[in-house]
Amino acid sequence: MKKIGILLLIGLFLAGCGAAAKESGYWEHSTMYKNWAHLGYSWFGYKNPTVETGKKSADQGWWGIPEEVEASKLKSEHDPMRNPEE
Repeated sequence: MKKIGILLLIGLFLAGCGAAAKESGYWEHSTMYKNWAHLGYSWFGYKNPTVETGKKSADQGWWGIPEEVEASKLKSEHDPMRNPEE
């Protein structure tokens, strides 16, 4: 009975991972990130999107799960030294 429970949990975990990978388009590309700029944004810049990163995304063809951002919340440039509360 314990083995069945463990196998069921493993099966559910793998199904969840597969669904997330399908939604993000992971299987459609040979790499996880388009280039180093895409990697940097995905790791560090996603919390403070700027108009510049939006243009880079469109120009360079980045992929992933898109998120809607209100224009009023976009930062012109993120500078943590100038605006430490961001």
